Amino acid sequence: MPRTKIKTNLRLTQCLLFASAAILLGSCAFVSADTFFFQHRESGNLDRLLRSPTVPGSTAVAPEGLIGRLEIPRLGLSVMLMEGDDTKTLRRAVGHIPGTPLPGRPGNFALSGHRDTFFRPLRNIRDGDLIVVTTLAGEFRYRVVSTRVVSPDAVAVLNASQGEILTLVTCYPFYFVGAAPDRFIVRAERLTPTPSGPGGLNL
Repeated sequence: MPRTKIKTNLRLTQCLLFASAAILLGSCAFVSADTFFFQHRESGNLDRLLRSPTVPGSTAVAPEGLIGRLEIPRLGLSVMLMEGDDTKTLRRAVGHIPGTPLPGRPGNFALSGHRDTFFRPLRNIRDGDLIVVTTLAGEFRYRVVSTRVVSPDAVAVLNASQGEILTLVTCYPFYFVGAAPDRFIVRAERLTPTPSGPGGLNL
């Protein structure tokens, strides 16, 4: 093959690689920006709804699937919760797994999130950590009681339970490249509200 043709092919290949890299970087930037603005917008929506006197306290899910906010103070984690566990929802937020109850109802309230975004801090979670879920129906506090690693088909972690349980589900290992083979499970129990004195409760 003539040297000039080899050089032309090399330049063409180089241009294609640069173009592919630019497209990938642009796509990552778009996803990151979309996620950031979605979280910011929904956080503002939740705060606005919480201040509104027209929103009934029993409302479970706000319009467009907004459930509330999950916070783990020790880990510095604060993320918005949305209804559903489809690809688009989990790209933008932590999702409520359909078929499990919502906060304040007996059973196993289960949430799913990506290990390489919102649930990355879970790698440092410990028994006893406090988890706070704020919804239009009120604030719910949970204490972590266990963590474990299970296979993807271990759906028993979503089974109904007595009392009020919170289960967090993400992929594992946290730094695995590609589709992770296992699931990391955090289980927490709701703290029982205790009286704080006349006219109030201390959760």
